[in-house]
Amino acid sequence: MTQDSPRGTNADRLTPSDVFEVPEGVEHLDAGALARLEQAFRRWRDGAQRVDHQRSRTRVLLLFLVLRHSGAKLGEVLDLDEREHVDGGRDMVLLGKGEARREVPLPRAVCREIRAFMESPLAAGLDGQVFHLDPGYVRRMFYSRAEDCGIPRRLGAPSALRRSRAVEMLRSGVPLGVVREVLGQSSANLAEVYQQWSRQDVRSIVRRLAIGDGPVKSSARNSFAGHVRHVRRDVVMAEVELETASGQRLCAVITAESLDALGIEPGVSIAATVKAPHVEVRPAPDGSVQSTRNCLLATVSSVRSTEVLAEVSGVTPDGFEVCALVSTSCLNDAPLRPGDVAEFRFKALSVVLAVL
Repeated sequence: MTQDSPRGTNADRLTPSDVFEVPEGVEHLDAGALARLEQAFRRWRDGAQRVDHQRSRTRVLLLFLVLRHSGAKLGEVLDLDEREHVDGGRDMVLLGKGEARREVPLPRAVCREIRAFMESPLAAGLDGQVFHLDPGYVRRMFYSRAEDCGIPRRLGAPSALRRSRAVEMLRSGVPLGVVREVLGQSSANLAEVYQQWSRQDVRSIVRRLAIGDGPVKSSARNSFAGHVRHVRRDVVMAEVELETASGQRLCAVITAESLDALGIEPGVSIAATVKAPHVEVRPAPDGSVQSTRNCLLATVSSVRSTEVLAEVSGVTPDGFEVCALVSTSCLNDAPLRPGDVAEFRFKALSVVLAVL
């Protein structure tokens, strides 16, 4: 984005490859590792046999979620009063003190999870103290959860989550200056930037590009953010190829009228979604896809079925959640279980696009 680009034009849109490259030596978790770590926390919480253990483990899980999605320092989250500092109405958390005081957007699902705990019997007597945990205990639990899912201990530390969130935002196209505002400091490990961003800029950019709470997003699953690589069109239809931050390429076919209305062109940041009934799934025992067009390899995370329908969910290596809704008879013909590698595929005509 150049200094003299007019606001509101396509030249003003953010392209991840234009603003960020991970510096050498910045240890962080990619999207897939972050998803595995969250699953490890949830399994640990769900495995609690006693009420007091469930209570303490839920508090640690909530603390992890705030750290993972805010990029805050551990001390900042330990100081939170959930009654005053977590704004569920606006999906925000108020962090830091003094010049580092800032509002940071959180995913709506995280705010709801915090609220649900606050309103449950487990939170009795914890008013204002849900996040007030011993830092040594927190670090030990974080290290243990990292080991549970095969991640090096050091990358389970709160500081690693902070770096990971910064990298995640930058790869999503959030400008370095905005990332500095979100983190509450200059972040010398990433880069030195001389841009200034208003608080409204910070909130709107992070929400659009890193949280995905836009009105067009219908589901957290089968939703992919990236930028447009190529556009081919004729008088009636257009084929749009997009690339995610991890390099996965997807293709959508939309009407030429929609292409013009959305202002889609190479470099534009874009989101693609596919409804689960439009996704096919089949085993990929050799760990490779049979074709390259709109085919994603993923590790199956859950399989739920009735006599008629089956839902197969999975996580791709770069952390995208995918889901297919198929007939149970089809699944019986090609069985899948959690841990299996599967190929999720869909037609270009099934992809719905939205400009970020």
